[in-house]
Amino acid sequence: MSARGLIVAAAASGSGKTTLTLALLRLLARSGRRVASAKTGPDYIDPAFHAAASGRASFNLDPWAMRRETLAATLALIEADAELIVCEGVMGLFDGIGAAGEGSTAELSALTGWPVVIVLDVHGQATTAAAVLSGLAHHRRDIRIAGVILNRVGSPQHAESVTEACRRSLPDVAVIGAIRRSADLERPERHLGLVQAREQADLAAFLDRAATMVEAGLDIATLVALARPSTLASSGRIAALPPLGQRIAVADDLAFAFAYPGVLAGWREAGAEILSFSPLADEAPDAKADAVFLPGGYPELHAGRLAENDRWKRGLADAVGRGAVVYGECGGYMALGQGLVDASGARHRMAGLLPVETSFANRKLHLGYREIACAAATPLGPSGARYRGHEFHYASETGGDGEPLFHAHDARSRDLGATGRRNGSVCGSFLHLIDRR
Repeated sequence: MSARGLIVAAAASGSGKTTLTLALLRLLARSGRRVASAKTGPDYIDPAFHAAASGRASFNLDPWAMRRETLAATLALIEADAELIVCEGVMGLFDGIGAAGEGSTAELSALTGWPVVIVLDVHGQATTAAAVLSGLAHHRRDIRIAGVILNRVGSPQHAESVTEACRRSLPDVAVIGAIRRSADLERPERHLGLVQAREQADLAAFLDRAATMVEAGLDIATLVALARPSTLASSGRIAALPPLGQRIAVADDLAFAFAYPGVLAGWREAGAEILSFSPLADEAPDAKADAVFLPGGYPELHAGRLAENDRWKRGLADAVGRGAVVYGECGGYMALGQGLVDASGARHRMAGLLPVETSFANRKLHLGYREIACAAATPLGPSGARYRGHEFHYASETGGDGEPLFHAHDARSRDLGATGRRNGSVCGSFLHLIDRR
């Protein structure tokens, strides 16, 4: 029998779905179940927490940015050796591009056939919570809301009142249980979301504590029984992005942590070898690598250390000298530039391989999906090769010239112009690529 899955969603961001997802993953894993996880849409931080909770890699499923064959191949990878898949939604259940909610959690539910479990924040509500749940349940006919978890209840009496209202209004939706409000279930945040999983020394204790609280408040057997096999046929290999080379050195540390597991898995399935290195530890990329990938992350938080470390920069220059491809996304793009100005106004010397200066001195949010076309032939493809991806950062380019790497539009087809830089075998941009078109 194939793995069964369900989606943990909510009416809005901030309802507690990430914390509940982590607690469920930890609880299911420590009970001996072969549990896997996924995250709807473009997100690096939550899947890293998923992996810490379950003990296995978490993959993104993006119904806007991914072709159906990429979704299916990624799903097959998630299902391998798993009996249960818990997929966390994004934002509110129906939130996506435009009024139709393209790319939303609801769209993923419709594509996969996975039922939805709503995390309903009932703080300050009683019977009204049932009306919210009813609205969610009847908004689209092609998805099924199978259960609800009442979150942030104030007392046993509060939980009883909301449960009774939900059961009377929606008898076919299982009330799985209730979780009390607790400061113990809150985690530290920064400008791109939660502080990274690998930065939190107390994470294992938090996950165990959250799992214990959830176990006391929920009917886990009912939750597991709601899961269903996916209706999305899974076959083939992940072929989202072409491998940059046969031996790809990938930066991997606190400054460069935002590499999609699905992209790396696709490169491995295509026969490429992935070789990790840490610029923060002043490690150079492998001398035999024919490509180097600097993913996004938080170089601005470690800019002083990166500026002082010379071995990794010499290693990049040596790679360019032997003709290797060097590609950077967002934080990696900034690190390939001439200099990075941090939030305090201090400038830090970067690798100097691209003619660009970036700055956090005047923060401005750049956020959204992107339609992308290559401006010229590169290892990413010929001129005009198309991709979908996203942008999420607060940095700005304050200087530089050179040849553009991409031409971009937003998800509503508005022209955003040229973006990124290329210089010989070195290229990069603020955009995170997810899949080819």
